[in-house]
Amino acid sequence: MPQSTSVRYGSWLKAPVRSQLGTISLVGSIKDTRGINPQSMRILGSYALILIRSGKGRYQDANGRDLSFKAGDAILVFPDLPHAYGPNASRKWEQIYTVFNGPQFELLQGAGILNPANPIWSLGAVDHWQHRLEEIFQVSPPQGELSSARTLGRFSALLSDMAATQAETKLSPGDAWLGESMHLLAEPSSQGWLTPQEAAQRVGLSYENFRKLFAKRVGESPGAFQKRRRIEHACAMIYQSSRSLKDLADEHGFCDVFHFSKVFSQVMGESPSAYRKRVNGS
Repeated sequence: MPQSTSVRYGSWLKAPVRSQLGTISLVGSIKDTRGINPQSMRILGSYALILIRSGKGRYQDANGRDLSFKAGDAILVFPDLPHAYGPNASRKWEQIYTVFNGPQFELLQGAGILNPANPIWSLGAVDHWQHRLEEIFQVSPPQGELSSARTLGRFSALLSDMAATQAETKLSPGDAWLGESMHLLAEPSSQGWLTPQEAAQRVGLSYENFRKLFAKRVGESPGAFQKRRRIEHACAMIYQSSRSLKDLADEHGFCDVFHFSKVFSQVMGESPSAYRKRVNGS
């Protein structure tokens, strides 16, 4: 499909795209709608990506966020988070929407790629992202488990590319410390996982200053960021291997299985055992 600044309005799917990885239930484009009233916020029950093609407006949610958006931005909606968004007084805006759900996207949220603390992505180059969506969701995407899994994989890759673009737009040349500290916190060293205090020392900041700057730029504390990343690693190991919970706790720096299970449940909303059963289809 050639790249174009025009867009086809209405639904882009004749049927939902379903696989064991998840479901993409709706894709399409609309314009000049009223939006959602902030006085009666909506709970969608699914994830959604809304790419803003033109216009400006505001996004609000039950976490207290009140953010503006413009053309070239994308709004992320989370299944259980009450939210509202809509255009400014002109009511002139265009959006391309995708509604999706399932284990693949829960993993992306667990990895921090989809993060309720960052519901607006500033992407720019709206024609580029529109073209990427059009390539994935052609008029009749092939059905069947393998074809649907490929479509979900391509859409997941698009979400990851968008998240990376958003992260890059937030960094400046003076933010080298932030990229380094995120790397130090997100991956174990040969001696195991560094503490946030050790990461602060590595990048040459006092811990108190490091903690405040990190939270301001990333949207969460260094400890919370690392906790999610450790659980993300554990999720990958659960999916790829049959390691015991004790081994997983040891490898990810937890003092015992009980502490590991408690933190895992806080991050993922279910126990490691329940997660293993779900992703293994047992």
